[in-house]
This record gives sequence, structure tokens and C-alpha cells, in this order.
Amino acid sequence: MISEFLFLLLFGLLAGIVAGFFGIGGGILFTPLLFYLFGEQGVENPVAWAIGSSLFCTFAASLSSSLQQFRGGNLFLKEGIQVGLFGTLGVWVGKQVTLSSFYTEGVFVTFFALLLAIVAVFFYIRPTSHGEDSSESELDLSLSFGKTLITGGIGGFLAALAGIGGGVAMVPIMSLLFGLRISKAVSISSLAIVFISTSGWVQFALDTPLTSLQTQFSIGYVDFATVLPLAIASWIGGFFGVKLGKKASERVAAIGFAVLTMIVAVVMILRVH
Repeated sequence: MISEFLFLLLFGLLAGIVAGFFGIGGGILFTPLLFYLFGEQGVENPVAWAIGSSLFCTFAASLSSSLQQFRGGNLFLKEGIQVGLFGTLGVWVGKQVTLSSFYTEGVFVTFFALLLAIVAVFFYIRPTSHGEDSSESELDLSLSFGKTLITGGIGGFLAALAGIGGGVAMVPIMSLLFGLRISKAVSISSLAIVFISTSGWVQFALDTPLTSLQTQFSIGYVDFATVLPLAIASWIGGFFGVKLGKKASERVAAIGFAVLTMIVAVVMILRVH
């Protein structure tokens, strides 16, 4: 039990650093780990357990990242809240799919792997900067109501399907499609994920699973005995991740994220084959 607890703490710390560094919430690491753990326990529908529990961890990591963005003067409150609120609607839609009989383990793993592969490409080809050579008007680009709806809706929908905060989609959407500089897109994403992940784990906690875990610390599809060590450590890691992200070049960060997502995708595929 002690070794498992220490492992969860170390893993949560790593995921928190990744979350703060890339502005993604950490779900790309939380979900595969939890899917494996719940699968090993033999619970029915480990996909829902992994997603619901992962979203709680993502909430802790994204809140930590947003606080760091606030302290650094890089918090875009209005746009972050708008994207986050629209994301909660996307979560509800995605949850209907996740809890349906269609969304089997095989479908989940295939979707998760493809999602990571696509996002890896987006992060690699995204613009390295909108800052140094751009005009002041370009730097001050903001998201319209429609753009926040699109960004948040897609982010929330993917969050419920994959247990991620949605940042893996929202950051490329805001950067590649809507022309925001990376630092602003990451900041908006981090704040939006706080709302999306909170809505996500609460909605999964309010559902009644077909079979329960053998623990008194689970509510709905969220197992707090497993996620609390991850969440606490990810909170701490998020602070370090944001600081590291400010020091790293955007091209190096993009390549690192692309490599990380491809590794996770391969591991997920091997898990079920």
C-alpha cells in the first residue's frame, strides 16, 4: 500500500508538471494510468471509472496552473470563463456517449490513441510565436462569442470521452484556427479546464455505476482513494510546470509534446492487444 501510494504521488507530480508546461490539464497521463489500474481490479466499465476519476485529477492540476498564470499576469478571465462554461455543456453531451453501450473499451482506446496522434501533429505544426514580429493589434486578438462556443464545446466533449481537460484540443484550436499567440491560448485553456474538469468529475460522480469498487471512498464513477494522491501531487507539479514552460522555447515544447502523446498512444494500444 505504501509503495502504491508513493507511486501515485510521483506520477501525479509528473502529470502536474506536464499540465502546467503545456496548458493541457494532465489527463493524457491520468487517464491511461487509471484505465490500467481499474482494469486490473476487474471493475465493470473501467473506461467510465478512469474518465471520471481522471477529470478530478485534471481539476487539481489545471487550478494550480491557472493560479500560476494569474500570478504571472497572464490570466484572461473573461475568455477563460466563457470557454469553460461552454465546455460544461460539451461535457454533458460527451458523457451520454461515454456511458452508452457503444463506447466499449476497444472504441475508447482507439479513439484515445487517434486523438493523441492528431493532437501531436497539431502541436508540432502550430506557429512558434505570434509575439515578437506581430503588430500590437495581432497581439491583442480576442475570442468572439462564437469562437468561445466552438472552443469550449469541443474541449468539453473530448473531456468526457477521454478524461482529459480538453486543452489538447482547445490550445491548437485557439492558436491554429483563431490566431491567438501560444501564451494566451495556454492561459485561456488552463482556466477553462478548471470549469470543464469540475463539471466533468461532478457529473460522473452523480451517476450510479453498475458495479462499485470495494472501497468506501468512491462516489459514482470517481474513486477518491486513488485520485487524491494524484491530485495533491499534480497540484504541486502544476506550479513547476508553468515556470518551466516560460523558460522553454515553443518549438522544443511542441516537439516534446508530440513525442509524449505518441508514446502514450502506443502504450494504450498495447494495453488492449
